[in-house]
Amino acid sequence: MSRMIFVNLPVKDLKTSMAFYTALGFTNNPHFTDDTAACMVWSKAINVMLLTHDKWRQFTNRPIPATTSSEVMLALSCDSREAVDAMNNAAKQGGTADINPVQDLGFMYSRALTDPDGHIWEPFWMDPAAIPGE
Repeated sequence: MSRMIFVNLPVKDLKTSMAFYTALGFTNNPHFTDDTAACMVWSKAINVMLLTHDKWRQFTNRPIPATTSSEVMLALSCDSREAVDAMNNAAKQGGTADINPVQDLGFMYSRALTDPDGHIWEPFWMDPAAIPGE
């Protein structure tokens, strides 16, 4: 089996969160989706498990942070600057676009957004051939 990551996130409203991630370009894997959880696929290796608060509490008794807090920023590579912009613009459908200033380093371009539950995502594009040398 190839290595994969499943990012697990607590969400208040599963249907709203599924619609948000679909707007960003994720697809749903129905094999791992029910009334309490949804598997949203970014790539063969990257999956996001959206878990209702009750489902989340089956895995940990740690508190669910407020939507105004942050503990991680999850960066997703995109194929182009335009794809970064499109994902950020799609965040307006239930989330918040441009929560931080746009970062444009020439060889790398990124924008940050939040989902409806305040989880931070940073779509980015990078051209490794254009990274400045020493």
